[in-house]
Amino acid sequence: MIQKDDAGYPVSGANAESLACFEQASHELRCMIGDPLATVDRALAASPDMTMAHVLRGWLHLLGTEPDGLPVARACAAAAAALPATDRERRHVAAMRLVADSRWRDAGQGLEDLSARYPRDPLALQAGHQVDFFTGHARMLRDRIARALPAWSRSMRGYHALLGMYAFGLEETGDYEQAERCGRLSIELEPRDGWGWHAVAHVHEMRNRPDDGIAWLRPNSAIWSKESFLAVHNWWHLALYHLERDETDEVLRLFDGPIFGARSTLLIELVDVSAMLWRLQLRGVDVGDRWQAVADNWTPAAAAGNYAFNDLHAMLAFVGAGRRDAQQAVLEAQQRALEEGGDNVDFIREVGAATVRAMQAFGDGDYARTVALLRPIRSSAHRFGGSHAQRDLLELTLIEAALRGGDAALAAALAAERIALRPRSPLARLFAARAKVLADAPTRDRIVAPEGAIPA
Repeated sequence: MIQKDDAGYPVSGANAESLACFEQASHELRCMIGDPLATVDRALAASPDMTMAHVLRGWLHLLGTEPDGLPVARACAAAAAALPATDRERRHVAAMRLVADSRWRDAGQGLEDLSARYPRDPLALQAGHQVDFFTGHARMLRDRIARALPAWSRSMRGYHALLGMYAFGLEETGDYEQAERCGRLSIELEPRDGWGWHAVAHVHEMRNRPDDGIAWLRPNSAIWSKESFLAVHNWWHLALYHLERDETDEVLRLFDGPIFGARSTLLIELVDVSAMLWRLQLRGVDVGDRWQAVADNWTPAAAAGNYAFNDLHAMLAFVGAGRRDAQQAVLEAQQRALEEGGDNVDFIREVGAATVRAMQAFGDGDYARTVALLRPIRSSAHRFGGSHAQRDLLELTLIEAALRGGDAALAAALAAERIALRPRSPLARLFAARAKVLADAPTRDRIVAPEGAIPA
């Protein structure tokens, strides 16, 4: 008897036990909770010939951008390709192979075509949504999900995940009111949906409403953080709100606790770790020796060169820790990646190379070079992935470099721009005040860096 999944699609090689495990693993991935890899391995133990179990296992190793996950994902794709498969399943395998070969954009389009034909496949939508995130394709973060929504209803298992993904896409394209509505409905339907919590957190960040963000995340932390592999990122969002309120002691408490207390080595979490420390030190906060442990955990990936967005955050750690050899390893890895082909070549050429060199220049105190490298990529920085909130680190570094480099006119212009976007932001007003002091001070008296700032 041919088994069918919750969406009604045939599942090759499955039996009742393997299908039940597969659906549970799929639920865990949609909510970003538990251990979906262990659960899908149980599906394969129950039926080694279940094509979609190999597919799900491959996606789990691809969507963390871990270099060590690539050979595992390729092996999963090969195993699935050798088994009987439906058209839907073959399309999954083809998309996996493209991502493993750094052909992210082709994979995104392949998953787009898959979802057009099979709109109730939640794995294809979630994998495509993550590919859109990694490639900075904001419109498709929204529209990939919008296209599938008519085929779904509230009664269908996994509908909450579509709402959470749609909410994030709406937020990244600036429709904050509808994004918040969809995100809140996602959580109403499934309180454990980490991406739904995350989407609304982004809305509060982009609207510069830290009080609302704290009220959204803090009272409910026991729900969204339990066994969640998105917990560090959502704790990072909570810390951002406190940082906006200049509550740096609380930010450090969160950093030393749920953000990096466990000393994670997962790159997707190290990105948040590096970004938070960098933001703190830009403000002149003494972070002590925290950079050293962060740099230690980035070191195994320094030479990976498989995703430029990760390279940036590795460079932050190595600059913060003063590790020149590791900084050079990142630069050399990017140079090798340019010779290997794939979409990461574009990520590096268009944005990534400028960002890592800008951060290195900032650490060297060469603020004019930092400004020169960051200004040309401001409008295209989305092309190497991440969210608006994550890429704001580039804007903050640019403003700080203009201030420390003594470019009063540019600093004032950038501060005014930020105030227009965030009129209630104490930090934006502080930038404007510092720019005015800089403009009014004689050149010889200009103080360009706050105490405790990078470089220490």
